[in-house]
This record gives sequence, C-alpha cells and structure tokens, in this order.
Amino acid sequence: MPGIAEPDVLEIWGGIECSVVRIGDTWRNQVRETGHYLRAEADIDRIAALGIRKLRYPLLWEEVERGTAYGCNWAWHDVTMKALQKRGIEVIAGLLHHGSGPSYNSLLDLNFPRRLAAHAGAAADRYPFVRSWTPVNEALTTARFSCLYGHWYPHLRDEQAFYRAVVTQTYAVLLSARAIRARIPNAKFIQTEDIGRLFGTEATDHQVEYENRRRWISLDLLCGRVDRAHWAWNRLQECGVPSAWLDDLASGEGTPDFIGLNYYVTSDRFLDHRLSLYPQRLHGGNGRMTYVDTEAVRAGVDPTLTGWHPRLKEIWHRYGRPLVITEAHLTCEDPREQVRWLLEAWEAAQSLRSEGVDIRAVTAWALFGLMDWDSMLCRQSYHYEPGVFDARSVPPRPTELAIAVAALAKQGYYSDPTLEELGWWRREDRIFSQLRNHGSVSEHLQKVDCI
Repeated sequence: MPGIAEPDVLEIWGGIECSVVRIGDTWRNQVRETGHYLRAEADIDRIAALGIRKLRYPLLWEEVERGTAYGCNWAWHDVTMKALQKRGIEVIAGLLHHGSGPSYNSLLDLNFPRRLAAHAGAAADRYPFVRSWTPVNEALTTARFSCLYGHWYPHLRDEQAFYRAVVTQTYAVLLSARAIRARIPNAKFIQTEDIGRLFGTEATDHQVEYENRRRWISLDLLCGRVDRAHWAWNRLQECGVPSAWLDDLASGEGTPDFIGLNYYVTSDRFLDHRLSLYPQRLHGGNGRMTYVDTEAVRAGVDPTLTGWHPRLKEIWHRYGRPLVITEAHLTCEDPREQVRWLLEAWEAAQSLRSEGVDIRAVTAWALFGLMDWDSMLCRQSYHYEPGVFDARSVPPRPTELAIAVAALAKQGYYSDPTLEELGWWRREDRIFSQLRNHGSVSEHLQKVDCI
C-alpha cells in the first residue's frame, strides 16, 4: 500500500566467542585461545566480506581492567572498534561474558553491580558511537555454572549463592544501562539467556517443575516481574539479596529492548529416574533423589516440543519483547550438520515472523570457533570446535557455514540439495540405544505431554 514501508527483513548477525572465565586463579580467554586477539583486523575484514553488518563483540571488563594497580588498557579495543567502524559493522558490545570481573571481584560481592556500571560508563564515554549493548551475557547460566555446579569461580555448590549471583548480575545490568544511557540516551539493550526447558518421567516431576520455573528468573527480574507476589521474592530475601535491589528491579526500568535466545542442542533436558537405561556418566541427582540428566533429543522427546520454534514462542508469549537469536552454534565436525542447525534457526525465525512474532535476526555464533567447551573450559585440552571459519588453518579457512552465512546476508535464503536430510538431532538413531531397545520412547512422550 502507498505510504507504508516494506517490512524489515530477517537479518543475519555474527558473534565472536569471547568468554573470559575464571577457574581458580586461572583465566580462560576465548578471544585469545581461538587466535582472534592476534588476527583481529584481518578477521574483521573476513567478517565484513560475508556481508555481516551487525556483530556481538567484546569490550570485556576483565580485559580492560587487569587490576586496580595497573589501571585500564583500552589499546586493543581502540584498534578493533576503529576497524569495525571502518568496515561499516555495527557493534553489540558485551561487557561481561560468563565472567566475574577482575581478580578482586566476585559474583557475590555487593560492590559488583556498581563496579560493572563504572566499566559500562567508561566504555560508553570512549565509544559513544556504539548503540547496542549486552552488559551481562546469560546471567542465569553463569550463576548456575559458578555457584550451583562449581565449575567456575567462586566454585560453589550452594543454592543461596546461586540466587544471589543471579540478582547481583541482573542488578549490575540495570546500573550499567543507567550509566550507558546517561551518556548515550538512545542506547539499546539486548539481554541474552539460555532458557532451555526440562522434561522428565513422572517420578522427576517435582524437579522438572522447579527448574522450569527457575529458568525464567533472570529475565523476570529485569522485566520487573519479581514483585512481592512473585514466587521468588521471599526466596531471594532468604538468600540475603538486598531488598533495595529487588525494589529497584521491580520497577521494570531494566526491561531489555530485545531478548536474545542462546540455544544449543543440549539446552532442552530430560530427567529420568531409570538409571539402568543410561550410561553411568549421566547419573546424578538433587541430593534427595537420583536421576539421569541428559539431552531431551537423546531421550526421544517429541521433536515438536524441542528446538528453536517452541523456545522462541515461549519467550514471546511470556514477555512480548522483540526477539533475536543471539547464538546459533552446533558442536560438530560435520560442517553440513552445522549448516542444518543454522538453517533450522533461520526457518524457525521466518515461520514465527509470519505468525506475527517480532523477531529481528539470527546470529551465527562463534565465527572463529571455540576452545574446550566440551569440558566447560575446566580442562585445558585444546579441543577446538570450528565455526564459520576454521582457525586451525593459517589464515582461518571458511567452512561451509561461511557460504550459508554469506547467502543469508546477501540474499535472505540458502538452498543446497545435499542438506535435505534431517539433522542428527531429528533422526531416530539420536535416541540412546538402551531406550530404543527398552521400547520406552512412546511412554516417555506420553509423560512429557502431561508435564
């Protein structure tokens, strides 16, 4: 119709795996370990050649501030920000990516929010042209791995510490947003999270229901939903969270402009009390009962209940905020499977857009791969996973993903007849052989439907 603009097209964004994770007194830095730190300007040229015009990129607190005795060092970021500007790539600046800040800091430190906000303000002062920000990546996930599972610093396995870490990070997002908007009034904020759903057998119902409720806590806090009527309010106060923080968050001022879904084939989980049907390595529990915790796709959960489409739709119905897929990456040596995973994300986003869901982009994550995520960075075994480029080659070699990403960026679609086969996560042989032999897959599906 005359006078009405054409609808925006779905965009393809990019992202650099940039986690800086503290394990004991050691820091794992993915920007350095994948080689991007030394190749940054050339890598930015490679990204631009794909047609990517928006990039999740680090301005990480730990890298800038090595300790109060040494002051701040912005030199590397000055070079990369200038190179990105020159190539016309818009930055989504990440300030903390699974980290806990410099060595004097902790996710449980009451000064953490104020300190991160100071870094955010300094970053905004230095790079006022940056309009999009993610102050903290995956607050819930970081709190789980650091304070509930003990993988990362401060290496705790304590539920109260977990909840305190979630609120500390989300309150830091609110204070950082204030600091940035004081300098860049039109700044936009993208809050990322992995909100994979749990399924399970009837015996695990209580744990499944609890974790499915808990998975929303970081976004609920930021969106002002955690008021005195919310299930978590009293629990958070019992854990020692300052009431003033909760009141401030309950105002809704921290509501993100966009919610970003980071989703992996391992994100949706299945809990099963029948230990004998699974390998010993999957046995675990909650201290009250023992069960297996495995990928939902491996347990034969109905494929219509897992994946990009249902998770995105859940977020949309809960919050009604514009959405972005902010990490799409598959751990796999077969590049065709990686392309299938990216295209499944793209097709889910396109389908939801046709249903009226406001979803703006799909992000090809880990453009230059990642290191040691098979052990959550806890073992330095140099297990490298390629991404859009394979950094094991010099210079980094474009993979089949690079062809797909370039096509999506320039044409909005990608077609290859060799990709028509279903991804492994959709095939029948994905299910554990013991489950298939037990003839229990249909039983699982019936139980899942009523959870």
